Parts: sequence; C-alpha cells; structure tokens
Amino acid sequence: MVYLAEFVGTAILTLLGCGVVAGVLLNKSKAQNGGWIVITFGWGLGVAMAVYAVGRISGAHINPAVTLGLASIGEHPLPQVPGYIAAQLAGAFFGAVLVYLAYLPHWKVTEDSGAKLGVFSTAPEVRNIPANFTTEVIGTFMLVFGILGINGNAGEMADGGVDLSSLFATGLAPLLVGLLVLAIGLSLGGPTGYAINPARDLGPRIAHALLPIPGKGGSDWSYAWVPVVAPAVGGILGAQVFRALFGV
Repeated sequence: MVYLAEFVGTAILTLLGCGVVAGVLLNKSKAQNGGWIVITFGWGLGVAMAVYAVGRISGAHINPAVTLGLASIGEHPLPQVPGYIAAQLAGAFFGAVLVYLAYLPHWKVTEDSGAKLGVFSTAPEVRNIPANFTTEVIGTFMLVFGILGINGNAGEMADGGVDLSSLFATGLAPLLVGLLVLAIGLSLGGPTGYAINPARDLGPRIAHALLPIPGKGGSDWSYAWVPVVAPAVGGILGAQVFRALFGV
C-alpha cells in the first residue's frame, strides 16, 4: 500500500507540476507566457495536493531525496527504500504521460523543442555543471531540512522519531510543505529550474524520450545525471545536518 501511495502521490505532483509548465510554455495555451511565478505556484500547490492525498499512507515522500535523507538518519526502513524510489519514478513517468495527453494538440503547434523538453525536465540557464550541481544540492538541502523542521515543530520528534505519515495526514503541514517548495522555487529555482527531486526530473525525461511528441528534439541526457545525483546528495546532507543540530 505504501508503494502505491508513493506512485499516486508522485503522479499527482508531476501531473500538476509539469502541467503548469506546459500551460506556460506551449503555444495556444490559455496560460501561455504566465511566467515563473505561475510555474512556482503550480509546483508548490501540486506538492501540497500530493501530500494531502497520500500523506497518511506513506508519509508522502514523493521524492527519492526525501526517502534517502530519512533513511540516512535511521528514520525510514532501509528495506523499503528501493520500493519507494521505484514507485516514485514510475509515478513521475505516469504523471508526465498524463500531461502529454492533456496538452495533446499543443505539441504540434509549438515549434520550440527546448520548450517541449522544459515541460518534462529541468535545464540550467547557464550550463556550468559544478555550479548547477551546487544549486541543486542547496535547494534539496533546504527542502529536506525544512520538512524535518515542519515535522519537528508539529511535536512528532518529541515522541521518538520522524513520522511523516501522521504529520501529513491532516492539518496545515502539507500546505506548509507546498509553501516550502514555492519558496525554494522563487528563491533558488532561477539557475536550474529546481528539480530538487530525482524522480520528478528523470521520470518525465524518460517519458519525453519515449512519447511521440512531434519535433521534440533530444532529451539532454548529458545533463540528466545532475538533477538525479545532486538532489540525492542534498537530501542526505539536509537530514544529516538537521540531526546533528537538533538531535534527531
């Protein structure tokens, strides 16, 4: 059940997140040219809706960086890590396919292959791999550190550990996580598009490569490892530093 929840949650995240990018970038969309503020709000609300949907079941990691970060501090069972990550990747792929179908007539009337790829995956505005890697590490560090902070302020840690499933079942916590993602997008998303989630980038990038999108161009696999590896590093660092500072 937890793996199904991670699949569904990540699919919701990707449907709403990649969906808002499609609305802003693709030709003849009513949201075309809506801008970065629209995109970041769409992603933030997408995260919140995904967490509300499945938080009570799996903790709504919906992100391998979160799963790895929690596992690195002993707050998520190691045997579940591969299943969580596989479900997240599959969910992100499925969500991206739904975006493709939702915007089906718009791919043909959009000439810019870069915009089409941008619907599915991130790319740096200035391609400098060390700098891009650092940006993604910092953004994901803030994500996991912030999630643990939200969890800690809710009093869950005082009871002996991190229990995101109880925290994310009701109340404002899922909305706060969405606002955290919005803040990261607004403040740190400019350089790379803030993947901060290996599944969010890799799953849709695979969908882009496989789907029959007219004039889509390449999937930029030479950069693809950055939004996978850097968020994993950032997530683990965020969890480790939080534990070192606050004892969890």
